[in-house]
Amino acid sequence: MTRHFSPESASASDAPRLAVVEVTGHRPDRPAYHAKVQVLNSTAVSAGERGGWHVTRLAAADMTPAELLEATDGCDAILIMGGEDITPGFYGGADGYEGETRHYDRADEGQIALVRRAVERETPLLGICRGLQIINVALGGGIVQHIEDGIHRNVDVPVDQILSEHPVELLGGSGLLDSLGSVAVSVQSAHHQSVGALGAGLVPAAIAPDGLVEAVEHESAPITGVQWHPEAPDAPAQQLPLLLAALQRQVAGARVADLVAA
Repeated sequence: MTRHFSPESASASDAPRLAVVEVTGHRPDRPAYHAKVQVLNSTAVSAGERGGWHVTRLAAADMTPAELLEATDGCDAILIMGGEDITPGFYGGADGYEGETRHYDRADEGQIALVRRAVERETPLLGICRGLQIINVALGGGIVQHIEDGIHRNVDVPVDQILSEHPVELLGGSGLLDSLGSVAVSVQSAHHQSVGALGAGLVPAAIAPDGLVEAVEHESAPITGVQWHPEAPDAPAQQLPLLLAALQRQVAGARVADLVAA
């Protein structure tokens, strides 16, 4: 029988362990942007704790890739959060594109290593916004470096108003459709880049009205990425809890499989 974890039933010893991995804990040159990101990341941590996870929060740029891998080695699931653009060298791109942000090579390298290890070990992993793009790059995919202004972000506004609301269509047969329970969902997004060619083993799971891929899943490993922000304050209240519950089901299934194998 598959075991489901809940705050009421999980003790400190058997609660599933979730690593919430952000880009960096320090942006002294961009206080407004950092404050916005911290709200989103803190919301994800709180949602995890309310959902019965034992949460470890880590900043990938503030440690070496080896240290990040070691710190997450015992975790049951990984959540890679949003943030700055990925360094173009990791996907064969060039600097100097429109809308280019600061790059954090160490964070890119560490998070890419996390994704590759998750695929190898079949560790459940969810990527949010940049996290989806990290998944794609880690598996050999590409990045569209700048998309036309449109539905995916508000432009020429203060950073705390940059998130844009729009619908996405969840594709039939996707795990996301099973998790969220509706073909059409409303999302909050803020991205000027998107996935290009999909990485090895990845398939689209959601499409925006303009045709952009807004979510991906791995064909065999429990890996999912969404381009939107389910942790945003104005996102549907149950969106992130439902996604984290899907991770819990994957963890519970893996634990049962390990017991059977033993």
